[in-house]
Amino acid sequence: MPSKQRLIRFLVVGILTLMPLSAPAEEPVRIGTWKTPQTIQPLFYHRFLPQTMKSRVLTFTNPADQKTALLAGSLDICGTTLAHAIYSASVGQPVVVVSALCNKCSALVVKKDGPIHSEKDLAGKTIGYVPGTMHEILLRETLTRNGIAPNTGVTLIRVDFFDMGTALAGGSIDAFLSGEPFPSLAANQGYGRILSYPYYADSVGTINAGMLVRRATIENHPERVAQLVLAHARATRFLNAHPDAWLRKASGFGTRMEVLTAAVPNIELAWEMDDAFIRKAKALGNRMQALGMIQRQPDYDRLFDLSFVAQARERLQ
Repeated sequence: MPSKQRLIRFLVVGILTLMPLSAPAEEPVRIGTWKTPQTIQPLFYHRFLPQTMKSRVLTFTNPADQKTALLAGSLDICGTTLAHAIYSASVGQPVVVVSALCNKCSALVVKKDGPIHSEKDLAGKTIGYVPGTMHEILLRETLTRNGIAPNTGVTLIRVDFFDMGTALAGGSIDAFLSGEPFPSLAANQGYGRILSYPYYADSVGTINAGMLVRRATIENHPERVAQLVLAHARATRFLNAHPDAWLRKASGFGTRMEVLTAAVPNIELAWEMDDAFIRKAKALGNRMQALGMIQRQPDYDRLFDLSFVAQARERLQ
């Protein structure tokens, strides 16, 4: 009998030795965004996520790289321009927009003492832009409305957001259409002048960017997406209610407070989506196809999932 008891104790100890001392910690959700004042909300998610849900924010310089990381499984959610989301869905990529991120934020900038005094003066000039962004759509729309063929009447050059000012000041481009705070920075530093804010109420209005997930994430982890969208909504509301906290954090990206203050009227942090938002997104898709940027329209009912915003709206009442 004693030998049997010793055997049992030996087996129990062996089993306990092989067991982990504690359950492995859940992997943090991985969030992608840009370091700009209008895409700042993900940096505040940790304040509003459940304590059991850890997060890690990775920053990028453009929406295409974020989307690539998302599809590769390196991110769980990321920022995107609506233009890039529409393009991605139009070529069959399994992405879903689950909330808005920001509206407005765009401006067309030219050299302060240069020869461009109206949008028609852009003909024959070299213009910097980031492909796949709302800025590209607005730039092509502006050129087209002024009788300038985007593909032949100007030279369009890809320039990352953070290099726009250097390119304009150095003379490698004559103008750029970009997001804040770079237009306000160009004006503040004296080498640039804001020519226009090219929002067209008869087409896409001021919609700009949203938060993107893989379709598989919604199917396999809907509760995770719901918590992320709720955190996004709460972060947006917090920053809109506390502009000092918003701009103080944004100034940590290297932009002076006076520049950020000048940019604020052209920035709108957002999270809500509704039927009017979808109508504008469809108008955006139609403009993209007319401009030759996509070959066919995506399925907007699959591209946009408003259910998580609706859940967040109920929780916040």
